Amino acid sequence: MSDYSTIVVEKKDRVLVIALNRPDRLNAISREMIGEINAVMADAKDDTGIAFVVLRGLGRAFSSGMDLKDDAVSGVSGSESWRKILSEDLEFIMQFWNYPKPTIAVAHVFCLAAACELAMACDITIAEKGTYFGEPELKFGSVITAMIMPYLTGPKIAKELLLSADDRVTAERALSIGLVNHLVPKGKGLSAALRLAHRISTMDDEAIRLTKKAINSCYDEQGLQNALAINLETSIEIETIETPSRKQFKEITAKQGLKAALAWRDQRAKGVNLGEEQEGRSLAENFELFAQQRSRYWSHYYEDDPDES
Repeated sequence: MSDYSTIVVEKKDRVLVIALNRPDRLNAISREMIGEINAVMADAKDDTGIAFVVLRGLGRAFSSGMDLKDDAVSGVSGSESWRKILSEDLEFIMQFWNYPKPTIAVAHVFCLAAACELAMACDITIAEKGTYFGEPELKFGSVITAMIMPYLTGPKIAKELLLSADDRVTAERALSIGLVNHLVPKGKGLSAALRLAHRISTMDDEAIRLTKKAINSCYDEQGLQNALAINLETSIEIETIETPSRKQFKEITAKQGLKAALAWRDQRAKGVNLGEEQEGRSLAENFELFAQQRSRYWSHYYEDDPDES
């Protein structure tokens, strides 16, 4: 297979395995990664030697979601710019749902935000024990690009998880509410996925394709595609609402990183203004101080192993 910068691709019999490979960033999904995965998926679509696609992550986690710093640094603004970016994101995620060949996501440790949407978009999701799921986008002032969850869990659970930005949904709960098909021991996710993929890939390719299409059409009849289009417009509206707090959050993310922006957001909720010098400290020192004081809760996603907590 070709060499890529952000993914590792290998073929195991008739199964194509795509591994997210930005372990230093917990496999945050960058624009470059999206482009590389899109290219691989396009090449494999008509390859009769490939019957199944497995998506996994290398390193300490499946993925922490979209790389928010990408868009912050690029300075995306205005409804048309956001329409282009979010449309690309939605198409990227939903290609796993619409793909003519079956897809499996193998999640371990963290499967968050857009990565959680990717896992939901795959036909089958296998989670290793100790994995956390969730869509914490609202915590970041960001948006939920692919509104799939209500169709998998029902509205009550979807509203609870999305509106509370819950990012500590255990693998056990994910299994019980329909986000996950199978729960396996740590380190056994890929082998479980390959066993299932090999079993399915022995069947007639055209029958598999048409059956998957028929299953998806049931959701189309329930309005899934229309709901995704409506949510896209809502997401564009949210991203273009330029309140002072949203603007400052994005600026801090672009200049100092997401952790500093989260520290600013939390302290702002407590009535602390990080935009002013305090007790003789400079603005940079303020951000550094509050980032250090931030609970270890968030450091789990960016630095520490959850088992160390």
